[in-house]
Amino acid sequence: MKKLWKCSVCGYIHEGDEAPEKCPKCDAPRDKFAQLSDEDANKVYISDRTNDIHMEIVNLAGRIIELCDEGIKINLDPTCVEAFNRAKNELWVVKQRSKAEMESHMKRGKW
Repeated sequence: MKKLWKCSVCGYIHEGDEAPEKCPKCDAPRDKFAQLSDEDANKVYISDRTNDIHMEIVNLAGRIIELCDEGIKINLDPTCVEAFNRAKNELWVVKQRSKAEMESHMKRGKW
């Protein structure tokens, strides 16, 4: 497993044999980086894919919400508009659920 280094200023995680000369996100110097333990690095690697999946769910839900808005605007009939409105509300919940899960991952070091 490669070494992971975390910036103590902004939380950016760098992968490499040593910390970068400066943080690519906040420009903090190398001495602001700490090497993650093997256990913490493993959490990062394991959660990488599930975090990507949650981001994709958020993006897809956003796209479907846009489609619902288009259907609402067309206003074919009241039951059709209601179906779009209900789907839009349910998708908000889906988006927020995945966002909350990603936040909990971050709080537990699962970047």
